[in-house]
Amino acid sequence: MLQRRKTRQVMVGNVPIGGGAPVAVQSMTISDTRDVEKTIFQIAELVVAGCEIVRVAVPDMEAAEALEEIKKQVKVPLVADIHFNHVLALKCASFGIDKIRINPGNIGKKDRIKAVVDACKERRIPIRIGVNGGSLRKDLLAKHGGVTAEAMVESAMEEVGFLEENDFQDIILSLKSSDVPMMVDAYRMIAERTDYPLHLGVTEAGMMPTGAVKSAIGIGALLLEGIGDTIRVSLTAESVHEVEVAYDILQALHLRQRGVNIISCPSCGRCDIDLFGVTAEVKERLKDIRVPMNIAVMGCEVNGPGEARSADLGIAGGGGVGLLIERGEIVRKVKESEMVDVLVEAVKKRAAEMEETK
Repeated sequence: MLQRRKTRQVMVGNVPIGGGAPVAVQSMTISDTRDVEKTIFQIAELVVAGCEIVRVAVPDMEAAEALEEIKKQVKVPLVADIHFNHVLALKCASFGIDKIRINPGNIGKKDRIKAVVDACKERRIPIRIGVNGGSLRKDLLAKHGGVTAEAMVESAMEEVGFLEENDFQDIILSLKSSDVPMMVDAYRMIAERTDYPLHLGVTEAGMMPTGAVKSAIGIGALLLEGIGDTIRVSLTAESVHEVEVAYDILQALHLRQRGVNIISCPSCGRCDIDLFGVTAEVKERLKDIRVPMNIAVMGCEVNGPGEARSADLGIAGGGGVGLLIERGEIVRKVKESEMVDVLVEAVKKRAAEMEETK
């Protein structure tokens, strides 16, 4: 198990961040917040996918008022994403939003930030100081010769100091950049200077699969070092895909597991089944399984059992024969055309047994 960085704990609604809690998965709605029905529907989709905290954009007062209604109708913790206008943050604090995210680089004068801090302190609402490489203050850019990890850390620490001066410690930090090495450097630096929990992410990572790769490298590298308490994968895609990639990253590092983990070979010249199609079918038919389980799909009936040894259950096929495998041992031979059905049945049975013993 990875050794996690020790941090203080901050509660976002009923979800603990830091302090040894599991790394929480976040995402953000892409609907117009003023459309209450559509935004609630999107939040529900994210929750089903496993999202534990949902961030919602608040670009104007109409959106803030809509978010108040949205909060009444959902149970997942909601984060108000505020830029430029501190009055919107005050409105969201007034109805007890679960967290407020502000970017100090574009909120403006200290008295505005102080007003937000006072409102959050009164209602015990945590604040995420969200430093973004693309919106640093001009004086910091001039001092550091442009956007650098050092400039991002200085911006974050300035705001931490200001909040602490106002007796506020319910703080979560993020230092995001679309430049992966810069993002990693910034988080490493801030992790040495404070024990506040860290929200990891590569901002504006782009479309799939590039965005998933960038996120896996940046977020994964830090998590391997024990840095990071909650993550958001930023993709130019439907938000549900962000949640899926986030769990893939956590699962690969053995930090979280939700549902089945598919172990499948890349295929080769020995393979004489439609491995890509079979694997896709297995993944689709098992997508609703929520108990953690490793499932193997192998394209070679010779090496398959050995390669699937780390899996709870698996199949291997070839030459018209399908093998059902359990922990590397062949437990059943069936027709190749039946092997997916047999695997799905076995997985569902195992999942039901695991649910009963919880």
